[in-house]
Amino acid sequence: MSPHATETHAADTHAAGAPVVHEDPRHPLYLGNWKRSSKEDVQHFVHDDFDEPHRKRQKAILAKHPEVRDLYGNEPLTAVIGLAVTVVQFAVAYAVGCVWKDMHWAAIVAIAYAVGGTISALFGVIIHEAGHNLVFKRPLLNRLTGMMVNTPMVVPISQSFRRYHLEHHQFQGVEGMDPDLPLDSEIKLIHNNPLLKTLWVFCYSVMYVARGAAMKKKPQRWELINLWAMLMVDVLIVKFWSVRSLAYLAVSVFFGYGMHPGAAHFIQEHYIFRDGQETYSYYGSGNIFYLNIGLHNEHHDFPQIPWTRIWKLRRIATEFYDPLFAHTSWVYVIYKFIASPMLGPQSRLVRMYKAHLSGRKEYRVPLDDDAASAKKKPLLSASGRKNVKSKMH
Repeated sequence: MSPHATETHAADTHAAGAPVVHEDPRHPLYLGNWKRSSKEDVQHFVHDDFDEPHRKRQKAILAKHPEVRDLYGNEPLTAVIGLAVTVVQFAVAYAVGCVWKDMHWAAIVAIAYAVGGTISALFGVIIHEAGHNLVFKRPLLNRLTGMMVNTPMVVPISQSFRRYHLEHHQFQGVEGMDPDLPLDSEIKLIHNNPLLKTLWVFCYSVMYVARGAAMKKKPQRWELINLWAMLMVDVLIVKFWSVRSLAYLAVSVFFGYGMHPGAAHFIQEHYIFRDGQETYSYYGSGNIFYLNIGLHNEHHDFPQIPWTRIWKLRRIATEFYDPLFAHTSWVYVIYKFIASPMLGPQSRLVRMYKAHLSGRKEYRVPLDDDAASAKKKPLLSASGRKNVKSKMH
C-alpha cells in the first residue's frame, strides 16, 4: 500500500481478500507529491510509488468531455507529407553525391544539418504517428508508411521504434521495462558535466539504440524485414549514386536525432523540470513543421488522436492542461539541460512494476469530482502547480 493512502478516502468495503480501493489523491491533474533532487551530486532517478498518470487523466477528461472521443481516428495526410519529404531528402542526397561533386565537405555538413537534419527529425515524427496506427486504419499500411520514411535514414528505425515506443507508453517510468529510460551507465558517465552532456545530446541517436539493445529482446519479424529493406536501399544508393550520398544521409540522421531543435522533444518530454510532473508539453512554433509532436502530455493522455486534432483536445480540456508546466522553446530546453547542474540523464522519474500495478488497482479515478476541485486540495505548492513557461531563447 502506498504511504499516500492516508490522504485518500476509502471506498465501500470490498470482498474479503480484495484490496481496498481509494480515490487517487492526484486527481484531477495527476501531479505527484515527489520532489526533484536538490543536490547536484545525485546519480540516481527520482522514485514514485504511484502508477503513471496518463491513463487516469484520460478517464477524468472523458468523464467531463466525452466529445473528445470524436477526435479519435487517422490522418492519411501524414503519409502524403512523408512521401514528399522522402523525395526531397533523396533529391538532396543525389545532388550531394552526383551533382555537387566538388562541394567542400564543410558545405556538405552544413547542408546535412540545416536540410537533412531538419527533415530527418520530421521522419522521426512521422514514424511515431505510424507507430500508433494514426495514419491509416490498417496496421499494415502504417508499418509501410514508417518504412517508407525510413528509407533515407540509412539504419533500420521504424519497426523497432514502433515496438519499443508502445512499450514506453504501457510501462512509462517502470524500471527495467520502459525502454525510454537512460541506462545506469549513461548516468554514471555523463551525470551533470556540461561538456559530457553536450556530447550526450549530440550522440542521442546512439544512446537510443543502445537502450533498445540493452533490453536484450529477440528481433521480431517486422524488425528483420526493416533491416533487410534498409540494407538493400543502402546498397542501391552506393551502387547507383555514391558513397557521398549515403554519408550525407547518415550525417543527416545523426544531426536530426541529436543537437538539433527538432530533436529537443526527446529531452522536453520526460526529463524533470518541475516537482511532481513527469511529462511535459511544448507549445512553441516548432509544432507547425513537426506535426504537433510537442503536445506530449496530450499525446500520452490520448494516443488515439492524430496530430491534426491534438490541439482540439488541448482547447477542449483546457482546465486539465493549463495548470501544467509547459515549454515554449526547444532551443532553451537544450540549453537548460546542458547548463543546469540539476539536470542530466538521471533527471527522470521511475517506479517499480509492483507500484505501477498497485497504483492502478488500489487508486481509482473519482469521476464524480469536478476538475476544479484541484484548487481545493492541491498536492503541490502554488509555485509547483502554476503554469510557468520556459524562457524564449
